Amino acid sequence: MIAGQSRSASFFETLTSTVLGFILSVAVQRSLFPAMGHDFGLAENPVVASVFTAVSILRGYTVRRVFNALRDQLP
Repeated sequence: MIAGQSRSASFFETLTSTVLGFILSVAVQRSLFPAMGHDFGLAENPVVASVFTAVSILRGYTVRRVFNALRDQLP
């Protein structure tokens, strides 16, 4: 049986990926929002990205833990 990833390793991997996503998200928002008629300032974009980042971290961690639990259930 192959050992699963530890909870802390799962969290660190998800956090690293999400930090990179956060940076990309702010950059995309700076171009996309004005094109859609929303003119958020430089200070508002990180706030919007932070909300989605927090949700993404929780989602990624939860999905990883569920899949690890399911794998551990296999015979």
